[in-house]
Amino acid sequence: MSAEQPPRREVVTGVPRGTRRPPGHAPARFEISEQTTLGTTYVRSLMRSQLRAALYALGALGTLVGTLPLLFALPAALGGSLDSPAPFVWAALGFGVYPVMWLIARRYVRRAERNERDFTRLVEGR
Repeated sequence: MSAEQPPRREVVTGVPRGTRRPPGHAPARFEISEQTTLGTTYVRSLMRSQLRAALYALGALGTLVGTLPLLFALPAALGGSLDSPAPFVWAALGFGVYPVMWLIARRYVRRAERNERDFTRLVEGR
């Protein structure tokens, strides 16, 4: 008998694993541009997430502005003078309300941008 020969090696070529798509799977961009049911679902999903972010921001702003009359009535309730509440009102607006409004707006913009980034990632298939 002869010595055993090493197994024969074969090279298999094909599409790299990261670029393969399941058969019959169209990219999301195609689905959206062709206005298929799936594409419409993708766009509605983005719109719902943007609406949700906007409603949260609107609710936070409404709560903040809705509490202002209570805040402005506070000096009178604590026995202060009704003749001159202006310094308190300006301080409350300048150091309390406007910075909070800025934070709410910043959070909304960041959330909206993140929603768009996620949607773009979905559409491009990354």
